[in-house]
Amino acid sequence: MNYRLGVDVGGTNTDAAILDENLKVIYTVKSATTLDVEGGIFNAISKVLKESHVDKGAITHAMLGTTKSTNAIVERKDLDKVAYIRIAKPASVGVPPYMEWPADLKAAVNLDNVIISGGYEFDGRLIADLDRSEVDAFCAKIKADVKTVAIAGTFAPVNDSQETQVAEWVREDLGNDVAITLSSQIGGVGMLERENASILNAALTTIGESIVSGFDNALQALGISANTYFSQNDGTLRGGAFTQKYPIFTIGCGPTNSIRGAYHLSGVKDALVLDVGGTTSDIGVLVNSFPRQSAISATVGGVETNFRMPDIMSIGIGGGTIIHHKGDGFTVGPDSVGYEIVDKAKVFGGDIETATDDAAKLGRSFPDSQARLADIDEAWAQKVISQINATITESLDQMKTKKGDVPLILTGGGSFLIDGDIKGISQVYLPDHYDAANAVGAALGQVSGEVNRIYSFEQKSKEEVLEDAKAEAVGNAVEAGAIAQSAEVIDIDVTPLAYLPGNSAQVKVKAVGSLNLV
Repeated sequence: MNYRLGVDVGGTNTDAAILDENLKVIYTVKSATTLDVEGGIFNAISKVLKESHVDKGAITHAMLGTTKSTNAIVERKDLDKVAYIRIAKPASVGVPPYMEWPADLKAAVNLDNVIISGGYEFDGRLIADLDRSEVDAFCAKIKADVKTVAIAGTFAPVNDSQETQVAEWVREDLGNDVAITLSSQIGGVGMLERENASILNAALTTIGESIVSGFDNALQALGISANTYFSQNDGTLRGGAFTQKYPIFTIGCGPTNSIRGAYHLSGVKDALVLDVGGTTSDIGVLVNSFPRQSAISATVGGVETNFRMPDIMSIGIGGGTIIHHKGDGFTVGPDSVGYEIVDKAKVFGGDIETATDDAAKLGRSFPDSQARLADIDEAWAQKVISQINATITESLDQMKTKKGDVPLILTGGGSFLIDGDIKGISQVYLPDHYDAANAVGAALGQVSGEVNRIYSFEQKSKEEVLEDAKAEAVGNAVEAGAIAQSAEVIDIDVTPLAYLPGNSAQVKVKAVGSLNLV
């Protein structure tokens, strides 16, 4: 019997799960996240190996989901300086790069930027030719300090020839050690959002390398020889090389893993999912066993982007949420003791009242801790938990996609905060291993392929275009590591573009397939 290992790093806990080759969950554990992240991964894997008694030599595949990219952007830490080239002159020079970025994030990221001649129309027609001298001059200016370069051109997703050419010139000028991000491989049609996503991806170059190397190092230190994969925003997996090149796609993978894990553990394909962690509660929507994708632009660290992201609502409520006394009343969070809960919460001998303490007072968790909670009145605890549930109920209602009651799957170690009877919810599922659903989701092992492009229906019918797009998406999934026979299209989105002539539409197709474990 072969096994796969899933690891998910959260703000409070790092979870690990072992699944067998039939995707049956063998064992799950929770371990405190550490400041250096890699230590928490090592501890969680060590714990699950010790307690499950699974032979580590039988673990053939290991998967990781992490918030490291998200945290780097939010905290403005460990980001690379980016040299950015926009291919858009003379058509798109009115709005400079970084126009709406927070000042502190721009300062952390911007090495230098330039707008050069070039660009295409919506249908791929040339606006202006490239001028190599402009590229050479910019490269000479940044050569001493540059590590990573981002390149974005107008309507590059329709025609990426100029981006590719500029990248070749940059490599000739700066060498092959410089990491290059092309916007046509990152986002959709919108120019400013796409360039923002590309710059952020370039700024995460070192982070992407550390995610991959850190996981590999932890496995190696534990004597585990396994193929490694990394969770993406859409609930699927990609290899280390892809993750190092496109770390931006790991943002949002934590909630996504919980949603995928919720489906696998419960068997429910369409439902709301509530993941209650130590720091936040994340609400997502399962649609045909995958997370619903957001229909609006994703804002990351205060910057608007347009790459794929799950539709998630995050609330500042979790097991470690601090309860603040205000006279005779209280406020719930939104701050949390995070991974220090095991030292600071009253149930563990600390002196800070958290949501976990009030739940424990009501007998929902940690039944042996009552002596440590003598200073919390039961009526008070009930008021706190009632307010938490009122906030959760209102948020769940906002995420509904249709009228009437819908099922809810609970996941996460803080699920004991949530009432079993919720207005607007037809049934609450609390499956086995619910508290480590994110690690289970990371281990599931489906990979994806996508197509996101503008098509004209003048030369081909809509049906012919969609068949071509579906075949390409399936091919991309197989190339990414999916078993050909298992690959199937799970989502098709056609958006007519009224502002473009020629009966044009933006076509998005996603295909997924089971990971080829051979």
